[in-house]
Amino acid sequence: MGNHPTIEDVARAARVSRQTVSNVLNTPERVRPVTRERVESAITKLGYRPHASARRLRTQKSSTIGIRLDPMSNGISGSVLDSFLHALTEQADQRGMRVLLYTAADPHAEMAQIRKLHDGADVDAFVLTSTFHGDPRTEYLIAGGVPFVTFGRPWGVDDMNDPQHLWVDVDGASGVREATEHLLARGAARVGFLGWPSPSGTGDDRRRGWQSAMAQAPGMDAATLAALTITASDSVTEAQSAVLRAHAAGARWDALVCASDSLALGARMAAASVGLAELPIVGFDNTPVAEAVGLSSVDQRLTEVAAGVLELLMGVSGKAIVPRELTPGESHRLITPRLVVRRGDTGVDLAGAP
Repeated sequence: MGNHPTIEDVARAARVSRQTVSNVLNTPERVRPVTRERVESAITKLGYRPHASARRLRTQKSSTIGIRLDPMSNGISGSVLDSFLHALTEQADQRGMRVLLYTAADPHAEMAQIRKLHDGADVDAFVLTSTFHGDPRTEYLIAGGVPFVTFGRPWGVDDMNDPQHLWVDVDGASGVREATEHLLARGAARVGFLGWPSPSGTGDDRRRGWQSAMAQAPGMDAATLAALTITASDSVTEAQSAVLRAHAAGARWDALVCASDSLALGARMAAASVGLAELPIVGFDNTPVAEAVGLSSVDQRLTEVAAGVLELLMGVSGKAIVPRELTPGESHRLITPRLVVRRGDTGVDLAGAP
């Protein structure tokens, strides 16, 4: 066999036909689990790697997933998509798939790009990011029968449980609720929320997590919650200005939970400028900037997001994009994020306990 085992070598070692090995590599759901495990064991033992170019010619598939490279609005929030792209590319490579990046100025330009790439058989499926209320891209792809997964829930127009719309998202409400409950447990009574203007599917979802946690605190009626809320676009300078304006108008907080690390960094700068450098502030996204400045933040667990995207497109261990019949409960993945508490930020007990 030398240093380059073939598919025939795998078939002999697993005591199956060459076609069965091919099925395990390309459409594993068609193979009985016990047989699939035997073939996969032989592949691992022999170190077999299928020839990607030959497989593309044989299957008439590009073995490529397309995803738009969004313009980076700033170096903080932009790193979230960058981290997701790295995780997706690494995990796709392990399945013998490539990731193709394309650019588009807006959703309609992106649909034109999708049409060109799909009609030219350059891409087998697409991953959409930055979903929003009334997103026309999902309706377009569903109508055209083009395989796709969105990183982000269908906000507004689509049925959350439509089995034709595969999606993976991070449970932002859960993450912000955990951050808020952490601050409440450390002694903060008035935990404010700094978020984006509504409507924002992602932003409103994160705000609901804060409201859910604060509803359990004493004396938190609608008027009090409104007084603890600040809104700003996702910009460090805008967030800084919004917090300064609210503080000048008399707003006071024991701590702040923010919808992004960009907002949290702006809030921290504003707090420091008015003598509140010790105000506990929690961001969302756990970006490298948050880690560098010691800012507590909610981590989206993007490695799990990428794994969920590929699982919906290819199955648990599939090596190709294969359309499958999915029920509503199987058609999405909601990833639970985790709070990362950094010493020197929210690690101090506000009530003065050691």
